[in-house]
Amino acid sequence: MKGLILSGGDGTRLRPITHTSAKQLVPIANKPILFYGIEAMAAAGITEIGIVVGDTADEIRDVVGDGSQWGVSITYLHQEAPLGLAHCVLIARGFLGDEAFLMLLGDNMLEQELADFLEGFNPVPPNKTAARVLLKKVENPSAFGVAKIGADGCVEQLVEKPEIPASDFALVGIYLFGQAIHDAVRAIKPSERGELEITDAIQWLIDEGLSVEHHELGGWWIDTGKKDPLLTCNRLVLDTIETVNDGDLTNTTCDGSIRIEAGARVSGSVLNGPLVIGRNAEVVDSRLGPYVSVGDNSRVFSSVIDNSVLLSGVTVNDVDRITNSLIGQEAEVRGPANTPVRLVLGDHSVVELG
Repeated sequence: MKGLILSGGDGTRLRPITHTSAKQLVPIANKPILFYGIEAMAAAGITEIGIVVGDTADEIRDVVGDGSQWGVSITYLHQEAPLGLAHCVLIARGFLGDEAFLMLLGDNMLEQELADFLEGFNPVPPNKTAARVLLKKVENPSAFGVAKIGADGCVEQLVEKPEIPASDFALVGIYLFGQAIHDAVRAIKPSERGELEITDAIQWLIDEGLSVEHHELGGWWIDTGKKDPLLTCNRLVLDTIETVNDGDLTNTTCDGSIRIEAGARVSGSVLNGPLVIGRNAEVVDSRLGPYVSVGDNSRVFSSVIDNSVLLSGVTVNDVDRITNSLIGQEAEVRGPANTPVRLVLGDHSVVELG
């Protein structure tokens, strides 16, 4: 089985961060979102992975490399424009061949491991199974692709963002396909928004009399394409970390799970975990946490920060409190500020408060 990770798209919902960075490389607990998907595939035994890339292809290649750090082989597949998830399958035909494959969205994260989802999937003819989808019950199904489940337990209908949902089962964005999907993506037409929709391709399989199985997701699932869900995901992942100190702490009080990476220096501060401080970062006379990720080479002086993600090279100086914030690479926030601030800053921004 092969893997296909979709990492194109413009990331408009995360601007201004994504004006200069790929959304799939924004860090969760100081690790790019895309890495979690690669790790999950590797843990499930998938060693050949195709990554569909767009305008941010060079940046993704530079950060991800050839996959050897995870023990996998990565092939990059260029999509000239965001023409839909089914279009990604279409352009990946040469890489995928006739093998079954797992497809996931590079900016989605989930708690559950993939092994259970893969187990027993058999799309080889004359077996009529053609696909398997992962579903999650949600409170607002109209915001998602929605699946209607038949009496036999298979999916009998998929509708994208229906006004009147047939169920509360939303498509999570993780799919298993056999080779019949290649016929489907060639057969369907672009939607009103000009994209080849994967829901239309799966519906084509159903209409052709093939079976589409489903599994219900256990645990959480988050689309990290907006700031608030990204911060929620950061909290959930930080809740799983263990305390590791590879840095240098002096005159500092620590409580909770805290990971301090090599070369980091913390002095005269209070750390309330869970939180992560990246490589060669510096924290002086500050209070951090809970739920803070401080990127590599960042500096925090005389400030209070909670529930925030700081990318690499950020400087925060003399700010009374930063909360619920996402701060881009090499950005600088200067005080004094006497009231809490919430920020979404692009790379290399400078903000002066007070």
